[in-house]
Amino acid sequence: MFIDTHCHLDFPEFDQDRDEVIKNARAQGVEYVINIGSSLEGSSRSLDLSRQYAQVHATVGIHPHEADSFDDKAKNKISELAKENKVVAIGEIGLDYYRNFSKAENQRALFLSMIGLAKDCGLPMVIHCRQAQDEVLKILKEASPVRAVVHCFSGDKNFMDECLSLGFYISFTCNITYKKAQDLRDLIKLIPLDRLMLETDAPYLSPEGARGKRNAPVNVKIVAEEVSRIRGLGLEEVGRVTSENAMKFFNIK
Repeated sequence: MFIDTHCHLDFPEFDQDRDEVIKNARAQGVEYVINIGSSLEGSSRSLDLSRQYAQVHATVGIHPHEADSFDDKAKNKISELAKENKVVAIGEIGLDYYRNFSKAENQRALFLSMIGLAKDCGLPMVIHCRQAQDEVLKILKEASPVRAVVHCFSGDKNFMDECLSLGFYISFTCNITYKKAQDLRDLIKLIPLDRLMLETDAPYLSPEGARGKRNAPVNVKIVAEEVSRIRGLGLEEVGRVTSENAMKFFNIK
């Protein structure tokens, strides 16, 4: 069994064959998919998908790229959505100082608001962090105790160690198959297996050999295969352990 803990099946890239993509993933052993909300509208779509498909669970949240347009109306709507049964986390939320599509001060205000919502709801968080490691850590430490997974991990060993010390999970995508991703592969050798989760971030970050094409949840098996190779473990064990981690973190029963 495999679980894709982070994808965006509500995005328009899947409008033509969404049902086929979801059913194909299930047929190939991807037992559950966590569809990630990244805007107010996207969070609503994510929840709709979770209602339509038993194997899809939803998160709701607002990505830092959307921070400049965040207001009380959006906050209240996300808070309402977070109460729904198939919502398993708040996210993706965090800071992105790489793209800087929103002002830094607005990103921080949004992040703090979403952290507060997660704590109020008793839900874990899916963290987005690009070129903002120190500030993300500072904010999360001040908010502790919190439960979080750092998705599409791209940080260094120090950042990983800090996250692990806070009890967080680390999630890797198909980019660990890229020729220039040896730093990430080196980190996979070090991370405790009971803190590791797998994702695709579909439709983005297709595996080596398919870059530039649309990614899909079925490719989470490729991430598992790469972890299996790096760690010298059987594929079945990697699938079992990472799925147990995901089910525990997202409280899937």
